[in-house]
Amino acid sequence: MKLVFMGTPAFAATCLEAVLETEHEVLGVYTKPDTPKNRGMKMIPSEVKLLAQAHGLPVYQPTSFREEEAYETLKALAPDLIVVVAYGKILPQRILDIPPLGCINIHGSILPALRGSAPVQWAVLNDLPETGVTAMYLNAGMDEGDMIDVRTTPIGVSETAGELMDRLAVLGAELLRDTLGAIAAGTASRTPQDPALASYAPMLTKELSPIAWTHPAKNILAQIRGLNPWPAATASLDGTEFKIWEARPVESGADAVPGTPLALTKQGLIVACADGAILITKLQAPGGKAMSAADYFRGHPIQLS
Repeated sequence: MKLVFMGTPAFAATCLEAVLETEHEVLGVYTKPDTPKNRGMKMIPSEVKLLAQAHGLPVYQPTSFREEEAYETLKALAPDLIVVVAYGKILPQRILDIPPLGCINIHGSILPALRGSAPVQWAVLNDLPETGVTAMYLNAGMDEGDMIDVRTTPIGVSETAGELMDRLAVLGAELLRDTLGAIAAGTASRTPQDPALASYAPMLTKELSPIAWTHPAKNILAQIRGLNPWPAATASLDGTEFKIWEARPVESGADAVPGTPLALTKQGLIVACADGAILITKLQAPGGKAMSAADYFRGHPIQLS
């Protein structure tokens, strides 16, 4: 088959690598325009663009598919199938209608659960026991198309969203390779989603970062894991605002106000929450690097209860 691939982050690049290992021809790669990053605001290409360029593939970065030129360029490529993985742009119906075999997507959840832009992170934030990847046909709705196949995996009790994303990228790449084979052979299935079972995974924002110590330990730990690596959970401890990177549950007999630092141990800082306490093991002070909480507070004494 002749394919056009659309994607942007590392998750999508892993899937593109899998496509390039098949016999299918990639006519071109679409990715979001380069974005300014860091203090120098240097224009940084996406992981998908870097991979495509390394393989000598044509790269297209339209700002919108509603522009006639972008539509005509894609139509002229005449792909049999369009593959979309974490592209970050909505495809209008006339784009979906270009390839005779349709447009497929690899989505980072077990659909119809967690439709939307951040399914991996919300699987962790919601403290789900398992998640997965779904191969589906795209339609005009948001992640509402017929499903082709699903692969599932348990979520580790201490696994961060970043770690889970890396694992799902590999799982998604395997699923995409198998799905392309099924479509080429004419054996791919179509299973409509049940809208009654749908849930949503909206884009992450920094408003999710502050830890509410009045919440149970389980919720706080899921927040820390789910917002790692971005935007990171945050907490004010002894007047300093920290990013909290790692923590774990701990037994505490103290009856303290939630948010109160209780003790500093060799493992980290124990802080009270609604139903006990958590042990912060890794954090980051403003302007500093992520480091062991025990090491940080040995050099920066904190007022304990």
